[in-house]
Amino acid sequence: MAPIATSVHRTGLLVVQPLKKRQCAACRTGPLTLLVLEEGAPWCLDCADLGHLVFLPRGDTALTRRSREGSALSAVVVRFNRRRSRYERQGVLVEEAALVRAEERCLADAEARRRRRARDTRRREAEDLRFTEAFAREILRMFPGCPGDRARDIAAHASVRGSGRVGRSAAGRALSEGAVVSAVGAAVRHVDTGYDQLLMSGVGRFEARRRVSGVVEGVLRGWRAGEVSS
Repeated sequence: MAPIATSVHRTGLLVVQPLKKRQCAACRTGPLTLLVLEEGAPWCLDCADLGHLVFLPRGDTALTRRSREGSALSAVVVRFNRRRSRYERQGVLVEEAALVRAEERCLADAEARRRRRARDTRRREAEDLRFTEAFAREILRMFPGCPGDRARDIAAHASVRGSGRVGRSAAGRALSEGAVVSAVGAAVRHVDTGYDQLLMSGVGRFEARRRVSGVVEGVLRGWRAGEVSS
């Protein structure tokens, strides 16, 4: 085992996970899974008056902090890393009652976070629904000939949260005319023309758009004029 200066670490008492088999210098118990070094000699936890503590592995910062705050006695557990030539923290020893209380507090916090996430989800869903309805109304205002179900489908597709589509752009959120026209035009291009088939056959995007542009413009003109397509 590499030398370690003292059994008291800057963060409190220090306990070691030995790499080699060691016996307690006092009671000769061994091999020890955890030990305290006193004047260079290994002591088991019972002989070091730490046997009543329980081990909490590292990983949960909040649980560790709360457990140590609530424990009258605690210790940091370390193990020597040969490759890095240093001792590394493995967890802490704390009083069991303190650990139980800390777990209860963390569970309460987790439940509070779950409820908050649920509220946030409901709020976002309501906001998304209102925005989609507003987008659909703007489509119908600009294109009175657009069937209502088409307008709602276009709005729902364009305004999916996190999609990066036009409805989620700054212009889309402002319900600008350009954003609405862009969303409607894209829907017509994909649904009412052979644009997708052209792309699948190897035609470039710009050429495919050029080939179907007449059909798209025709549908948009008719919808603007109030002509309901089938």
